[in-house]
Amino acid sequence: MDFKKLLAYQKAFELSMEIFEISKSFPKNETYSLTDQIRRSSRSVCANMAEAYRKRDYVKHFISKLTDADSENSETQVWIDFSFNCKYISEETQDNLINRSLEVGKLINFMILNPEKFGVKISNI
Repeated sequence: MDFKKLLAYQKAFELSMEIFEISKSFPKNETYSLTDQIRRSSRSVCANMAEAYRKRDYVKHFISKLTDADSENSETQVWIDFSFNCKYISEETQDNLINRSLEVGKLINFMILNPEKFGVKISNI
């Protein structure tokens, strides 16, 4: 299986792309701060999952990269909250993005707690 077929990856990628589209409307003075940060953290969720999947032969590396993905997902939630509080997005958009991010987090945590379901050899646990 390819990492792109992981449900967690697909949902994180979709969320990242929506954040990208939404952040295009942020003020220009946010280009190198909020806009850059929210795009980078949301994209890092996907990148860390891809790296984790390629490290399935080593359970500790697999879990470590997934915890990095989870951390980036939490960081994205912070930037979503800042976006709302700065009045760049509506409360409805904030709720939608946060709920989707929480779903991604649950999927990542399922992977962390069940590495054997993702090709990690039980003997390596």
